[in-house]
Amino acid sequence: MWILVLFDLPTRKKKQRKRATQFRKILLEDGFDMMQYSVYLRPCPSEENTDVHFERVKRALPPEGHVRIFKITDKQFERMHCFRSGEVSDLEVMPEQLGLF
Repeated sequence: MWILVLFDLPTRKKKQRKRATQFRKILLEDGFDMMQYSVYLRPCPSEENTDVHFERVKRALPPEGHVRIFKITDKQFERMHCFRSGEVSDLEVMPEQLGLF
């Protein structure tokens, strides 16, 4: 499973920029990777783990702006199409699941 966080936060005032930066920092500290400037994603081994990170993001929400959180399966992630300058681009590499045996 994957959890995606998309956001549009105000940055006109210094205090707003600081809150937006803090929100990004919290996402990075929680293991999210930046996909685009306001799009962060994180792989999760289970739906229960996805719920844990969902709650962490909810607790960190800034008082202003728009935040959307998606939970998607590996299959849905694989079906994503990526373009750069009108050309098809390679997708991010999915991390390997940890195998103990």
